[in-house]
Parts: sequence; structure tokens; C-alpha cells
Amino acid sequence: MENKFETLNESPKVPLKQRIIYFLRGLVFWKGRPAKNGFVHTRDLEWSDFRFIFFPRGFEEKYGYLGTAIWEDSSFFKYMYPLVLAMDYEAKPKWCPRWFLRFLHVFGNDKSIVRVRNQKLNYLHRKLTKGIQFWDWKTKWSDYDLRITIGAPKHLQELADAIESKVYHIGREEELIEQIKKLDPNAGIIRGSIERLEKQLENLENTK
Repeated sequence: MENKFETLNESPKVPLKQRIIYFLRGLVFWKGRPAKNGFVHTRDLEWSDFRFIFFPRGFEEKYGYLGTAIWEDSSFFKYMYPLVLAMDYEAKPKWCPRWFLRFLHVFGNDKSIVRVRNQKLNYLHRKLTKGIQFWDWKTKWSDYDLRITIGAPKHLQELADAIESKVYHIGREEELIEQIKKLDPNAGIIRGSIERLEKQLENLENTK
């Protein structure tokens, strides 16, 4: 006896040739998807996306497939670019060119860390890069309170933590020295210990 429910649930199969045509047409003319029915919107493709893939400008575009960009004119670039290079070393398969990972980042991830333009290409990107991604970087309570968020193995997480600590130490040390010099321009400064400088500043404030 024929199962009517199975007949109703069957979806028409699209021929392979037609699916290939749809896919190729989508790569070139795919318009962004509006946000509806719980889906996140996607962008309209631009010619700059193709330049990003094949002719990247600067450090931030070359390694843009990792996620959040690190601009070369940023004061934090000198601290974070070793982390990006280490992430690239772990994420990029030796046989895979970076332009292909940037291609997947555009057509799979919609050039974003949160959107998905194509599920299969998004999955392939995550598969090739082992899920390694630069999620975010920012400063919180002060200009030197750097916060780095990455998805990566433990040794890369430890490198990110070490960079955060180093940036905080340098920034806090300079801030304390500036405050000490305001109270006593001739004060002797011994770098290397934040606690010692804080104690020196506290003593000067009590004296004044």
C-alpha cells in the first residue's frame, strides 16, 4: 500500500547540471539575503570582494580569512601581528593558498565572523582552518587594557594572554611614571615593577 505521507514529504530533485548552474550564478550575481524568518542578513557582493580575494591590500587583508582585522596603523599592531602570524601558521594547510581561504571567507562566511552565506563553503572554511579564528580585540577600562578573543589551541591562547599582560604592564608603567614626574620631576625611576612604582607614587602623594 502506498504511503501518502512519504509521497507528500518527497521534495523534487534538482538535476546536478541545474544545481551547478545555480551555484555558479550565485557566486557572481548572488544578492544579499534580507533578515527574515530567523536568518541573519547577508551582504551584496562587490568588486572589492574579488580584489580582497586575489589582490589583498596590506596585512589585514592578506590574513583577513582569520576574521577580525588588525590594521597596520594601529598602535597595537606591533604587539598583535606575531599572534596573527602564529594563527596563520596553525590554520592554513601547507598545500592550500591563502586566496582560496579568503574566497571561502567571502562566499562561505560572508566576510564576517557571525554570518553564513553558504553552509557548505562555511563548513569547508572551518574544516581547513581547524576552526581557528580571530574573534575580536579591544581595550576596556583604559587604553592599555587590551582584550583579545580568539578561537585557537591552548598555546595560541597562552600567547594572546601574554600579549595582553605585556601591553598592560607597559601602559600602566608609563602612566605611573607620568604621575610620579608630575609630583616630583627629579624622582628616580626604576622600571620593571608596577607594584614598586605604585608604592613610590603613594609615598609621594602622602608626602605632598
